[in-house]
Amino acid sequence: MSTAPNPHYPRLFEPLRIGGITLRNRAVMGSMHTGLEDRYWDTDKLAAYYAERARGGVGLIITGGFAPTRTGLLLPFAGKLTNSVDVHRHSRLTKAVHKEGGKIAIQLIHAGRYGYTPLKVAAGSEPSPIHPFKHFKMTEQMIWHVIRSFGQGAKLARKSGYDAIELMGGEGYLINQFLCPHTNDRTDKWGGSTENRQRFLVEIIKEVRKQVPRDFPVILRQSIADFVRKGQTWDEIALMARKAEEFGVDAINTDIGWHEAGIPTIVTSVPRAAFVKFTERLRDEVSIPLIASNRINTPEVAEEILERGRVDAVSMARPLLADPEFVNKAMTGRGDEINTCIGCNQACLDHAFVGKKVSCLLNARAGRETVLTLGATRRAKHIAVIGAGPAGLAAAVSTAQRGHRVELFEGSEKIGGQFSIAARIPGKEEFNETVRYFTRQLEINNVTVHLNKRVTAEELIEGTDGGKFDEVIVATGVTPRVPKIDGVDHPMVMSYADAVLGHREIGKRVAVIGAGGIGFDVTEFLTVDESPTLNLKEWEQEWGVSEDLTKPGFVTKPRPLPATRTVYLVQRKPGRQGKTLGKTTGWVHRATVKMKGVEQISGARYDKIDDAGLHLSFDDPDTPSRILEVDNVVICAGQESVRDLVDPLTVAGVTTHVIGGADLAAELDAKRAIRQGTEVAASIN
Repeated sequence: MSTAPNPHYPRLFEPLRIGGITLRNRAVMGSMHTGLEDRYWDTDKLAAYYAERARGGVGLIITGGFAPTRTGLLLPFAGKLTNSVDVHRHSRLTKAVHKEGGKIAIQLIHAGRYGYTPLKVAAGSEPSPIHPFKHFKMTEQMIWHVIRSFGQGAKLARKSGYDAIELMGGEGYLINQFLCPHTNDRTDKWGGSTENRQRFLVEIIKEVRKQVPRDFPVILRQSIADFVRKGQTWDEIALMARKAEEFGVDAINTDIGWHEAGIPTIVTSVPRAAFVKFTERLRDEVSIPLIASNRINTPEVAEEILERGRVDAVSMARPLLADPEFVNKAMTGRGDEINTCIGCNQACLDHAFVGKKVSCLLNARAGRETVLTLGATRRAKHIAVIGAGPAGLAAAVSTAQRGHRVELFEGSEKIGGQFSIAARIPGKEEFNETVRYFTRQLEINNVTVHLNKRVTAEELIEGTDGGKFDEVIVATGVTPRVPKIDGVDHPMVMSYADAVLGHREIGKRVAVIGAGGIGFDVTEFLTVDESPTLNLKEWEQEWGVSEDLTKPGFVTKPRPLPATRTVYLVQRKPGRQGKTLGKTTGWVHRATVKMKGVEQISGARYDKIDDAGLHLSFDDPDTPSRILEVDNVVICAGQESVRDLVDPLTVAGVTTHVIGGADLAAELDAKRAIRQGTEVAASIN
């Protein structure tokens, strides 16, 4: 192992000792449940997924959660480690990682009241707000069974070839449920006082240490900010950390927030490294390695954290989904080539919470490593890609990576398409990283880019200066749909693109027509200043993060900044707005719009637009008609596919692939667009 400091990120690439193992660097792939853990027949897919990250250079991989007992399953027949059959399966995972030179730890998790099963058990009587089944309050016998199961799970983990274990003590799962008064209303020796509530975790650590050698690393994923009412105080958290070290925990990987918390912790609008200060506070309490987590998505951020010297490693889960080569790229000075996680959650956590297999919006191969491959082509072809939005960019880069000669045509002056619009939405500035990534990938993969070029069907059929095209990929995207409303051509009316891109001046009173994802984004854009990025202090104030360390859960009353405009968000459908937004992000958008005082109007008919404003009427006979006296009306009423090239190319016999918005102009779906771009690239031989 080299002892010379890395010239690019010296602290990130220092070795780190945890228990009896030495990590090659301080980048930890944090636990994320992919859905591949739960079925035996997905074992090879899961092994390939981990192996690719090990090959990408990460210091330690921590698996998605596996239950040490059937009462702790995340869902029926979910992944577990309870017997020799499970050991055989897990051995295939560890061998795949070790073959690539990596190290891997298993996360042992008991879901408690968060389990999506009818047989779940929990510490107290408080029901789960996120899963429907009623749980059984644990008896003394049940408690000791679970404690012994964690010890047995650790023993089986070592037998399976794992390099370490992680005990999941955060995010509101069972261990955290015992620790926290929010869910522990017991009056026996397992509840009430701080000592009693911590007894369960202390006994688990002691039992684990009985079952594995002292040099076998035990990591604790400890909740250090519950962000729920009646959560733990800092003194309790610090005391538990000291006890963990005393009884044999080798490192603490910090965990922030519960699934039911009212403070965002993982979405793109959360400032980078927003919660590292909580981890750094533990430095004064323990001497074992500390691992910081949440919204650490670039090597620069990781290096800055490590340079301060109060944290020993950084945990990144979604960034390793987006780019399995993240660590190797950083190590070799290719940080500008990293496909940076934008915290969108659309294909990862949104999938996980509805029982779908996890992937990544930016990296369609994540979780599909065995079925979506981009190997070198047998015969290089000349490929035209029309449109430089997410679909076209993914297609152009992936096709070029396979060895084809690619020309990309874009009608505007820059690449990015709808991502360039999204990047101007408050809290979505990270989308600029994706445009940066694709810009660099076009360069290094020698894609010929034609900007401000609206290529014609005749040019594509006849060829360009580079010769005739073998195949054409049409990714011409969408155009905003203009609804049939009397007066929709009034000067006060504009499209969402014109509003967000600054093509038109916007007044102080605005009506937004359409309450889908774009409508919510535009509404948030309209309620803030031109420079929407909040600093950390402002963000904490908006969401109610308390600086008072004696405050249970560190939550206080939110104090949002006032909206810069009066905005009305209007939709035709009756009922609550935003029901189709993402599982893990939708509540944040709905809460943001509410805190900005936006009036949400549902079940409306758009009668007309004139100098007086937007005229509305309602099917509900008890709701009177009204006029919204506004300066502007912004249309967010859907999109229409741009497909004018498809028919001429097809008639001419040109092999044509239609992807992204040109294929389907539903609610903008970059996840589908990038997946289609990658899949079409894989299919061209």
